[in-house]
Amino acid sequence: MNDIGQKIRETARQLLQEGQVDCVIGYEASPRGGVRPAFIYDAGEAERLVWSTRAVHNLATYLHDKKKPARRGEAPPRVAVVVKPCDSRTINVLLAEGQIERERTTVIGVTCDGMVDESGAPLPRCVHCAERTPVVYDVLIGSPPDVDVAADDDADLAHVEALPPTERLAFWLHEFDRCIRCYACRQVCPGCYCTTCMFERDDGLWVDAGVEMPGKYIFHLGRALHLAGRCVGCDECERVCPMGLPLRLLNRRLAREVETLYGYRAGREETLAPLLFELGEEGSPI
Repeated sequence: MNDIGQKIRETARQLLQEGQVDCVIGYEASPRGGVRPAFIYDAGEAERLVWSTRAVHNLATYLHDKKKPARRGEAPPRVAVVVKPCDSRTINVLLAEGQIERERTTVIGVTCDGMVDESGAPLPRCVHCAERTPVVYDVLIGSPPDVDVAADDDADLAHVEALPPTERLAFWLHEFDRCIRCYACRQVCPGCYCTTCMFERDDGLWVDAGVEMPGKYIFHLGRALHLAGRCVGCDECERVCPMGLPLRLLNRRLAREVETLYGYRAGREETLAPLLFELGEEGSPI
């Protein structure tokens, strides 16, 4: 881990010194003992960057904040970002959807043997992850680790799907009812980048965010469908949810359906999801 951290610092320092990028997005030590996102603009600050098994954040989310120039008339900044294998799939999704420019994005890929939560337990997404090397990178740091991958039996998802329809509906209504509409899941998601969210655009000054049950389940089901074929499975939405909603169950169910129907998994390659299409002048798909 220390060797990886040192190589990240060296890479960031070189990129900034040579003027190849204007900013490096990585991780730094947090006062609470873990790590947090860091934005490095000067080569002398590269020493702040670290790497550990607590580097859980999907930093590709912050690329959306760097798409516009700091001042009118200037070009958008050139950005380097540290990514894990799951995060790297986000890069391919954003490239395919035209949200970032490849020539302005330097990808520092890091091989990964899994992340842990605050208690030190492996993250659920890491237990079954077989991809230990980023799918896209300009600089690769680390060697692919030799780790045992647990069989992905989808036991938790299978349990919910095995419930009778009425019980399954009751399960999800119970979970959605606990939602406080804080939008943390939306804000942390790299696939939620609309300037105005469809769930807020009709809210007037004196209209609340819809904390009644219909508004809550429409929000979660609508967001899940919006991410169908686009979710890379970083599970950041579930990690940041203050109510502990099992959002990854929804996303995994749709991802499995898309892979079964189309043989497609979001972010493996720089291609649009098969569920996305444009309408021609006569309303026919093109």
